[in-house]
Amino acid sequence: MDTLESNWAYMVMTALGWNVKAWWALSLPEPPGRWRDKYRQEKRWVLGLEFRSFVHAFVGLPCQVLRTGRKLVYRLLSWNPHLRVFFRLVETLNY
Repeated sequence: MDTLESNWAYMVMTALGWNVKAWWALSLPEPPGRWRDKYRQEKRWVLGLEFRSFVHAFVGLPCQVLRTGRKLVYRLLSWNPHLRVFFRLVETLNY
């Protein structure tokens, strides 16, 4: 359906997705120390990713969710070379 309303909805969804990607990248920490330059380079790399590449690297990770005791456990079921960046952000968001 090529209506003005569907085009507007697609534009809004695309803008929201792009903003999530930018927020995600800008939330990556750059602590002072030995690895600061490497972390800054990884942050710039994530900011420069196309949205489709971002989704494949960080959003589309297969995960198993388990309820044990009083907490949820998330198990990643695959590996990719970008998980180090992913876990740095997860650690930052947990604080």
